[in-house]
Amino acid sequence: MKAEITLPTAEFTQRFSATRRGARLARRLALHQLDAWGIPYGSDLYDSTAVIVAELAANAVTHGRVPGRDFELRLTLAPTALRIEVSDPRGEREPEPRQSAPEAEDGRGLQLVEALAMSWGTRERVIGKTVWAELVVS
Repeated sequence: MKAEITLPTAEFTQRFSATRRGARLARRLALHQLDAWGIPYGSDLYDSTAVIVAELAANAVTHGRVPGRDFELRLTLAPTALRIEVSDPRGEREPEPRQSAPEAEDGRGLQLVEALAMSWGTRERVIGKTVWAELVVS
């Protein structure tokens, strides 16, 4: 049996303060990096990345925040997929999609991630957790 190994063609990693400003900056820099990699503005990949990074970063600063600790964004571009990873220091709080009341203003972030990504999940770290999502590069 032959195993296929896909090596990343490009990678971007940055740490941000666990604040709303840090979450906004993570989204902006992720989109700037997509532009640098030649991914067109307004493409499905670009727009889906914007939503997913915004949601995962917002979750990291809202639910995964530990005072004095940052969160990390990592983008890995391979020929067939873009992997988005957001790591925070709260490993005991696993994210779960939940049903929100129609009038609720929050609680739909992971439903969006689930709808846009070809796959998503979590993995433990020595300190904290990483929430990841993968998008198809076409």
